[in-house]
Amino acid sequence: MSYSERWQELFGPADGPVDGPAGGGPVMRLASTAPEPTTGAGGAGDLQHSKGPWTSASATAGELRTSTETSRAALGPGHEGVEAGAAGLSSTAALKSVLTSWEERLQAVRDECEQLTGTLLKVAKEMGETDAAIETSFKGVGGGKADAKR
Repeated sequence: MSYSERWQELFGPADGPVDGPAGGGPVMRLASTAPEPTTGAGGAGDLQHSKGPWTSASATAGELRTSTETSRAALGPGHEGVEAGAAGLSSTAALKSVLTSWEERLQAVRDECEQLTGTLLKVAKEMGETDAAIETSFKGVGGGKADAKR
């Protein structure tokens, strides 16, 4: 399948139906270009970025990182004394294996959340800077207001 064919499969032809290129389901569209439900006309064309969702996602990743580390740190003390109290049972080795596995999983989640926190904040900063740069570039054209007659 060529790139062009794959593109049309995902997005449909430029003048294709909203339900999909072959009427087989929805296609992907920018919200600003999707037809409005009441009029069927295209969107307002005022696609804007906002750092709000990115900053919020970063904060959520940070909170998840903290709670994951808290849980991971509590696993060890929660298993203290089990080995001595269950000496001779074959389940002790299995329990130790499960403990190690969960500690590793939670550490991986913690580390990924830490990486995501920084990455999402970087995106928020870049989006905000991009919006500011675009706004500044348009201020010299018509005082920053869109010309409705174009």
